[in-house]
Amino acid sequence: MSAYDVPQIERDDVQQFDDDRFTRERVCIVTGAASGIGRALALAGACNGLTVLATDVDGEGLAATLEAATRLDAADGIETLEADLESDAAVREIAEAATAAGEPTFLANVAGLQHVAPLAEFPLEAYDRMHRIMLRAPFVLTRELWSALEANEGCVANMASVHGHYVTSDKVAYNTVKFGIRGLTQSIAAEGGGDVRSFSVSTGYVATPLVTNQIPDTAAQRGLEPEEVVEDVMLGQARTDELMTPLEVAHLFLFGFSDLGGHLNGGDILADDGMTLTYE
Repeated sequence: MSAYDVPQIERDDVQQFDDDRFTRERVCIVTGAASGIGRALALAGACNGLTVLATDVDGEGLAATLEAATRLDAADGIETLEADLESDAAVREIAEAATAAGEPTFLANVAGLQHVAPLAEFPLEAYDRMHRIMLRAPFVLTRELWSALEANEGCVANMASVHGHYVTSDKVAYNTVKFGIRGLTQSIAAEGGGDVRSFSVSTGYVATPLVTNQIPDTAAQRGLEPEEVVEDVMLGQARTDELMTPLEVAHLFLFGFSDLGGHLNGGDILADDGMTLTYE
């Protein structure tokens, strides 16, 4: 296995959280559930007893997520919904489906995409699309579910990044959105009044399609081999030689949702292998 292969999730790999709210009556909405971190969280949530509403624009990817859940004997805990987060109507449909599935209690805004280009050449269409999917949609979905989250003492978790702490070149849209998602997280905590918690998760590079798909472009831009992009660019400042796995990130979300994270409100789980806070 190379440093950037995406490992298959096995049932024994999934951490079990002893939380009496992790039941099939409770609904956990996961966006971006067709692959990567979203799929891992959907599977881990279902294995931990939750009903997961797994949503994504990629219908085939959602079918693969459900197949994986079947292999893990957790298919009864996953409902899938194909939806485009660029559409407010589709976001409302997600909220309605979550309410129909049970008690919406946990919301994980994971969906993401990337575009790599210098600021002076960055296409506005790509910038706007990333903003709508990765920042506007989490706000709209939280707003649509607010009453249910309040009633169920719910929690909203947002996928942030080390790029919500410091930035790198050629990723202006991604950097801007990730700083914004941390602001949204803190706003939810400020207005939740203790009835709705929120937190964000910031990681370095994770072995997901979003990351691995950008390796060739980054290699071409910097005149490097793909392996050098992983070792020198992605992990160059980290105190590790391996990318984080999607399941490891999923466990951070479930920790924050569980009673173990009961005092985590507005905060950010920074699990970046020392990328942002250490130096040589």
